[in-house]
Amino acid sequence: MRRIARIVLLICLIGAAWFGWHRFGPRPPAPPMAPEATQIDHILIEKSARRLTASLNGAIVMQADVALGFEPEGDKQQEGDGKTPVGIFHIDRRNPQSAFHLSLGINYPLPEDIDRAQNQGVDPGGDIFIHGQPNGVAGLTLPGDWTAGCIALSNAEMARLWSLTRNGTVVEIRP
Repeated sequence: MRRIARIVLLICLIGAAWFGWHRFGPRPPAPPMAPEATQIDHILIEKSARRLTASLNGAIVMQADVALGFEPEGDKQQEGDGKTPVGIFHIDRRNPQSAFHLSLGINYPLPEDIDRAQNQGVDPGGDIFIHGQPNGVAGLTLPGDWTAGCIALSNAEMARLWSLTRNGTVVEIRP
């Protein structure tokens, strides 16, 4: 009996080490930026269609299906509501070491979001990103709307968007 317990413990430890390595271990380098002439200037996210369209001077460069916050209907009102915000934003930061493959930060909350939340006595939330899938689920794209309010793509689509997008790119999120 003790031998079986040791074997089970060893299997659990190996499994935990494997999962930890894939979830928190070293990340591959971020993809290089595309030539400036091919970088996009606009990202449109249509929540109702669950679609992201990246364009340059009005020409579509890429489209991808997306997952949204776990309560996607309506505009983000407060921290923890599971909603993806609606409005005009900008990419304001990049995280190549994200827990979600790669991530591009959106400058939410805007001053009007902060004012509205203060008037309601709530926290507007923040840390809204366009990102890939959770690290440790390599090769999988989670189904449905599962984020806390972010916009999620497959890892391959996120790598492409990462290389096409510079800080300052306009992000328009429609209902």
